[in-house]
Amino acid sequence: MASAPQRIVLKFGSGILTRVNAPEPDPVQLRKLVEAVALLKQAGHAVVVVSSGAVASGLKPLEFSQRPTDVTTLQALAAVGQTHLMHAYESLLRDHGLHVAQLLVTHEDFENAERSPRMKAVLDRLLDFPKIVPVINENDSVAIEELRFGDNDKLSSRVARFWGADLLILLTSAPGLLRDAKNAAEGPIPVVEDVDAVIHHAEEEKSALGTGGMISKLRAVQDAVRGGVQCIIASGRHAEQIPALVEGQGVCTRFPCQNREP
Repeated sequence: MASAPQRIVLKFGSGILTRVNAPEPDPVQLRKLVEAVALLKQAGHAVVVVSSGAVASGLKPLEFSQRPTDVTTLQALAAVGQTHLMHAYESLLRDHGLHVAQLLVTHEDFENAERSPRMKAVLDRLLDFPKIVPVINENDSVAIEELRFGDNDKLSSRVARFWGADLLILLTSAPGLLRDAKNAAEGPIPVVEDVDAVIHHAEEEKSALGTGGMISKLRAVQDAVRGGVQCIIASGRHAEQIPALVEGQGVCTRFPCQNREP
């Protein structure tokens, strides 16, 4: 039986939006992720996507063979790549009768007493339109926090709490939180009740294009579950299982929510 409509935040990191062996967006992978979004929308869920990938999308147009390290060049890549990324989302969503709404934010937008309620009002208004999928990214051309640290993990948690989401799904290259590298074949830990107790299991492994890692994701989960948001960490390389994850199935690690903090 299908679950009741939920408010769902999906976080797509750079590592699952790009080709495995090349520093460029993977159109097949993005298509699968968008198809999953469309299925969730068809099931009646409200969906917000927090998407990385602007820098990776700017590498080829600016003729870079690999991700640079200086922040100014990364910001320039993001400025170019963001337009390519949104065009890709719009083209793919249109195949399902949907359209993208781009929201570029900084962490200050959540903290400023004037901007925060305005941003919330715009997001809620966009979701009044059933054919619109808001896609949120850090405004990397002016802000640098995600470029240096979190690959939008922290941002996705803030969006989930801010919006009052029921579920945050962090999609990564791993199938979930593994007990350790030696026992990877056993699959991920199915349920984690206490995030503090498992952070030591995570190793800070960062991809060539992403700036996150499992510890970054666990910290994001820690913040979200304290805010009353159930979380899932699962493989973004198996986007076809996203609807099943929402229904309580699939291969992943689940983090039950706690009582929502004020």
